[in-house]
Amino acid sequence: MGNQLDRITHLNYSELPTGDPSGLEKDELRVGVAYFFSDEEEEVDDRTPSDCGFTKDHSPAEEGPFSVSEVEYSAFCAQECIFSKLRENEDLNVYSAKTLLTMCKPGDLLELVATAQAPHWAIYEQDDRVIHLHKGEIRKDSLLEISSGRHGRIVNNRYRYRPLPPDLVMQNAAGHLGLSSEEICWTNSESFAAWCRFGKREFKAGGEAHSAEQQYFLKVHLSGSGVHTLVFRSLEDMIRERRRVDASGILKELSLVNGGKE
Repeated sequence: MGNQLDRITHLNYSELPTGDPSGLEKDELRVGVAYFFSDEEEEVDDRTPSDCGFTKDHSPAEEGPFSVSEVEYSAFCAQECIFSKLRENEDLNVYSAKTLLTMCKPGDLLELVATAQAPHWAIYEQDDRVIHLHKGEIRKDSLLEISSGRHGRIVNNRYRYRPLPPDLVMQNAAGHLGLSSEEICWTNSESFAAWCRFGKREFKAGGEAHSAEQQYFLKVHLSGSGVHTLVFRSLEDMIRERRRVDASGILKELSLVNGGKE
């Protein structure tokens, strides 16, 4: 993690246009933060097992559980914890896709992870099928096929919002099957899958009205260098930066609270 603080670039999001606060994507408003920082098109690719960051002792063919080296986070809005990925508080072990299938129930939120790549999120349907956003399209695919050598885990409790009943989660996911980039208002697989499970408009690009009082605080827990806090004006902005850090291992976004350390 030694390169995570090599570059810090300060960006002013107030200078960038955003979408309709209602979450509806009108043609004249399809510019802004959500599209300016697009970085998700290659989320699921044809990687070999060795490309995914697993050693010969942690082959994707094995069942798990396995531990992987990851950045840990917690996030807050109005002093309320809304997101937590901390090994001290939860099981962050991952499993082969085959083993994961034996653990899943319809409506579960799944995360597939690999080294130097943003995690890919999906909603589990049944019988090896998941619904997910990939390359600008909401699709139904085989979990075994899209895993591409990745291990995965169930992340139903990663966000601290109250989940919808499983039947409504599946209704949200299935109701958007076949939509493409011109018709959707999510910019990555995580935002779409989380919206399906929790139903909160904040997961949509431009889905919340910005205000001076509304701030999100992302605490990045770095091994050996303390906790660094980043400030964002929307949940979507925060998700995109966290995923970018997962993919690059480098912090470069927005202003840091108290000089960046706590």
